[in-house]
Amino acid sequence: MSQQGARPARQEDDWWGELYDGTTQDTGPAQAPDSLDDRFASARNAVTERPRPPEPSPSREPSPPPDPSTSPEPERTGPPLPDHLVAPASLPDYVGSGPPTYEPEPTALPPADPDALDGLAPDTVLDGARYGACTLRAVSQRGDSARYRGEPRRDALLTARFGAGDQALVLVAMATGARAVPGAHLAAAEACRGIARAVGRSHQRLAQDIRATRRGDLRSGLHRLTDRALGGLRASAATDAPVAVLRCLLLPADPDCRIRVFFGVGDGGLFRLRDGAWQDIEPRLTADDTAPDAPPGDGRASLGPGAVPGDGRASLDPGAVPGDGWTSLDFGAVPGDGRASLGPGAVPGDGRASLDFGAVPGDGRASLGPGAVPGDGRASLDLGALPGDGRTAPNPGTLPRDGRTANPGTLPGDGRTAPRPGAPRPGSPDPRPPREPFLFRASVARPGDVLVLCTAGLADPLREAEALRARLARRWSGGTPPGLAAFLADARVRVKGYADDRTAAAVWEA
Repeated sequence: MSQQGARPARQEDDWWGELYDGTTQDTGPAQAPDSLDDRFASARNAVTERPRPPEPSPSREPSPPPDPSTSPEPERTGPPLPDHLVAPASLPDYVGSGPPTYEPEPTALPPADPDALDGLAPDTVLDGARYGACTLRAVSQRGDSARYRGEPRRDALLTARFGAGDQALVLVAMATGARAVPGAHLAAAEACRGIARAVGRSHQRLAQDIRATRRGDLRSGLHRLTDRALGGLRASAATDAPVAVLRCLLLPADPDCRIRVFFGVGDGGLFRLRDGAWQDIEPRLTADDTAPDAPPGDGRASLGPGAVPGDGRASLDPGAVPGDGWTSLDFGAVPGDGRASLGPGAVPGDGRASLDFGAVPGDGRASLGPGAVPGDGRASLDLGALPGDGRTAPNPGTLPRDGRTANPGTLPGDGRTAPRPGAPRPGSPDPRPPREPFLFRASVARPGDVLVLCTAGLADPLREAEALRARLARRWSGGTPPGLAAFLADARVRVKGYADDRTAAAVWEA
């Protein structure tokens, strides 16, 4: 036993001896400072016991995420998607052997006048609507050439609805200002506003004529409205030359009426996409349209092989598309409404003019031949008059009521007298530039049709570039109208050699 009477130490008690072994040195005070903040931190860590994040293995580094640009695309097991379901951004913005020379995006802005800021035109205008059985998409975009040179967009676009409900009438008007006219973009915009004002004031009658298929009334009435809208532009420009191309569509909101009416003056395109194939249904011009002795744009240009002389009816025109529902045009005017009556059916003295489709009783315009009644305000015109120029042939005498004398220089209705030396003689060519003929087309749409109206900037490549026709046919034949952004991407597909402004309106039939 030990001196304290305890048993000898066992082997498991050796730690006690090691602890108090004489060779063990005292550790002394800690080398690190022991502040109050250190103790608080130690206590907080002991209570919370936050888990430590696992340390990465030194032998294996984490792999970076895969690069989407280099990762292979998943293989498609089904057939390829049709073009009308492919996003436009995934398709190139041009067709043909290569992209055009000009950049695809705008570069230079047109110059601005601080005192005429209302005349500024944006680079692109986009619009759309859905009424009745049709869905409308419309766009007007500055051409690549104008973007590069900093010129304003000469094309103008206007869409408007007149009326409400099923009685409403939708107008789409587009115009292109002549290059030689100063302020061509302003003339184009005014042409659209002028025809919109005229159509808006007559929209009820026009809508009734469309639903009742009064095609003759439509043509003569729209012809007068177009002449009125463009005549003001020519007067303000002090020129007889065309100042703007004007092309319009009338779409009734009535879902039971599928008649679509096109009218206008000047170059452009009217196309129909039916069953995946393009049809060019632009009204064709005949020899009568450009004949020197034919009044330009008087509505008689479309007298075709099917016209019966003297019966007041005209065939649609040689360019009529079989199966569009309308085969003839009837100019049948309503007695007493101031519109012309054509042929032997005219009754003398009943208030109907017998010279041209726009003559109104008492407005000073000439009437033709035996039907004129003295004292009714209509001028008598000799059969030797120059057709279409509004001037009377030499005929001594006084016009009833106004006391003016008919002579080769008299302009009926405006009180002006042209100098005799400058007045053309009967049979001599008219020195004034001829006016472009009035264009008219009314057709019956079918479900699935796409009607496209456009200016020359899109009509020319659409007629001449097969790749553009094929691409737009694939994009627009799906039956579902594209959204506004997709339609803009389709309409701006570029073709080398065509850099003019583009304006287009497309109508999808449900």
